[in-house]
Amino acid sequence: MDSDALVSCGAMMLGFVADYWRSLEARPVVPNVKPGYLRQLLPTEAPEQPEPFQSIVDDLESTIMVGVTHWHSPRFHAYFPTAASYPAICADILSGGIACIGFSWIASPACTELEGIVMDWLAKAMDLPEFFLSTGNGGGIIQGTASEATIVALLAARSRIFTEKKAEDSTLTLGRLLDQLVVYCSDQAHSSVDKGALIVGCQIRKISSGPDCVMRGEQLEAAIAEDRKKGLIPFFIVATLGTTATCAFDDLMSVGRVCEKEHIWMHIDAAYAGNAFICPEYRHLLNGIEYAESFNFNPHKWMLVNFDCSAMYLKDRKHFIDAFNVDPLYLQHEYQSSAPDYRHWQIPLGRRFRSLKLWFVFRSFGLDGLRKYIRKHIQLAEYFISLISKDARFEIIFPAPQLGLVCFRLKDGSNELNKSLFDALNNDKRIYLVSANVKEKYILRFAVCSSLTEEKHIESSWNVIDEVATKLLSS
Repeated sequence: MDSDALVSCGAMMLGFVADYWRSLEARPVVPNVKPGYLRQLLPTEAPEQPEPFQSIVDDLESTIMVGVTHWHSPRFHAYFPTAASYPAICADILSGGIACIGFSWIASPACTELEGIVMDWLAKAMDLPEFFLSTGNGGGIIQGTASEATIVALLAARSRIFTEKKAEDSTLTLGRLLDQLVVYCSDQAHSSVDKGALIVGCQIRKISSGPDCVMRGEQLEAAIAEDRKKGLIPFFIVATLGTTATCAFDDLMSVGRVCEKEHIWMHIDAAYAGNAFICPEYRHLLNGIEYAESFNFNPHKWMLVNFDCSAMYLKDRKHFIDAFNVDPLYLQHEYQSSAPDYRHWQIPLGRRFRSLKLWFVFRSFGLDGLRKYIRKHIQLAEYFISLISKDARFEIIFPAPQLGLVCFRLKDGSNELNKSLFDALNNDKRIYLVSANVKEKYILRFAVCSSLTEEKHIESSWNVIDEVATKLLSS
């Protein structure tokens, strides 16, 4: 394929993508396939000879598309949103076309410098503390996911505590220290915290949240005191803004004060909800962020930036550089002291030109357009509440709406009955939800996810829930 062929084939592919988005509303949100379906449709070996690009495109609908769950369908209400927009798609094309590996400044100066600039733009848009800006000791970096950001923060915190304890006891080994280290999080925190503790080799202790699913400093402080009496070393806490199950917000202020008093690293995971902080009316949820050593959220969830783009901010980048600095001669360059090398701020060496997506999206929509998009989703969630609240069979669980998420269940039903409703809805396949077990209650989660969603789709989804519930209860 030469440059001329790229133009024609690229146009063909863009046409397919545009047609896909035009047809999303008509496509079934969940595919009707079984595991192994694709192996039955594709050859058992790769082709020996090249095939025309048109043949590949022609095969997409009959092979790949029949097995796609359509995350951007207006009837997709599961998990949290995954963002997408045409400007971000175009930015990914440019990133793939440039095809640089931006591990250091010299490896592609624009890749490094644009990332620092757009991450500062984003921090200012959210009114984050100045210590998170690249002009000070901190700065922002794009990680792959919020899970990756948690692990990176955990490793940096481990490096910091090891350095401090080694200064007190020169015979200390990391292996001996690991037996004493304790990570804390809410019982509502994401499973990635468990995985991070498993990878790093630390103990994890989960703090019981209140009836509202909020973790508070009092419970954390009591757990820390108990562990210190056992000779353990508390060193890291994950506070969640917008938990996965209910979008609950931990009490940052009380948790942060405990972390400051006890010299514990506080990492904030705001994967979904953090996007809303570009709207001034939600910034109060960030009160207490001044106690954080690191903060993360995913623009690829709710800010029209295609996956992957996870925004991570560091209070002091030195802790990360100390933890990840491996500097062989072939990676060194003359500008190391005057420009950031993001390879020292992350686990992998290589990195794509992901900042292009933020740059394209900021310029194409403006902050005002992004705020309108987020506010619209929240308004659609409120509209869903207005519909379900008219039906006495249902109840809203936990504060509602929690941004674009609504948690609900059959009011007088057992957990088994609510699970039956969930199973019936997903077997019906007209809409897609996920469920959760919270405070011994089985709940259904309804998230507003697609950029295509309008009030008519919310009403249609509610009609499906009403119909399926009526049929279930009558039987």
